[in-house]
Amino acid sequence: MNLSVAVVKAKNSTLISWMRLSSFSSAASSTVSLNPIGRLQQTLAGCVEVKGKSLHSGKLSTVKLLPEIAGAGRYFDFRSRSIPASIEFAQESPLCTTLLKDGLKIRTVEHLLSTLEAKGVDNCRIRIDSEHADDQEVEVPIFDGSAKEWVDAIEEVGINVAQNHVGESVEKMVAHLNKPVHVWKNDSFVAAYPALETRITCGIDFPQVPAIGCQWFSWKPLHESSYAKDIAPSRTFCVYEEVEKMREAGLIKGGSLDNAIVCSAEHGWMNPPLRFDNEACRHKILDLIGDLSLVARGGNGGLPVAHIVAFKAGHALHTDLARRLNMD
Repeated sequence: MNLSVAVVKAKNSTLISWMRLSSFSSAASSTVSLNPIGRLQQTLAGCVEVKGKSLHSGKLSTVKLLPEIAGAGRYFDFRSRSIPASIEFAQESPLCTTLLKDGLKIRTVEHLLSTLEAKGVDNCRIRIDSEHADDQEVEVPIFDGSAKEWVDAIEEVGINVAQNHVGESVEKMVAHLNKPVHVWKNDSFVAAYPALETRITCGIDFPQVPAIGCQWFSWKPLHESSYAKDIAPSRTFCVYEEVEKMREAGLIKGGSLDNAIVCSAEHGWMNPPLRFDNEACRHKILDLIGDLSLVARGGNGGLPVAHIVAFKAGHALHTDLARRLNMD
């Protein structure tokens, strides 16, 4: 199946101007409506524990995923404190998504949350422990830079229908978009448009790195294995010439050729083979799903029924869109 998308070549400024105008339409209606999707809320069938090195701090952390009752949603348990996986607690941070509550930080949550959202684990307690007991922040392990290990762990333990505290199952609700929503900065943007099904179209542009260049990829969850096959294996990537600058900024202390694909402007990919020709672009979709999962509340879905289009976007714009979707 060919999932590539033909993109009309238009100036970015023209597209962004059109999006600005579109925001004035349907002003009287709510941005989103919560509607049932014909499925019950789910949780894990058992517990699973993994341990690994983090990308930015370089420290080890341990994550244990546990079943949770319907309506509980997804939340982190760190130092006996609960930090909901909610946009209300998202903090802008470089090259990752961070949750902050009561002075405690959970960094690089996007790959794990992307997998939980895509695999339909609506309710989950995520217990996470840092290398040192007195740490005020902890980072989710990076593994090979993809979401593959999270998918494998969830599929190994399985998924069950969740029940609430009185033993009842609960219908899952998902946001349906009623009017276009968009956020942008310079020539980067993320927009969401009303649609009958969920679809994500993503573009990236690295003119200074010919091996990456301009890529577009469009994806929709056609079946249960779509995410595991098409999105989860894609690894995080970086430009080799920017590595030293990132390390000087205190980032990617745990980064290596084992947990990211690295591309040089002069020499191309330094650790081939790629898993997909457009692996870098697919990874952006992986991140976007994780960041939009923060819209979820009470065991309902986070990723809306909409056509989401992103171009040259990162975590900051992803979470800005999540806040817009969370406003109504």
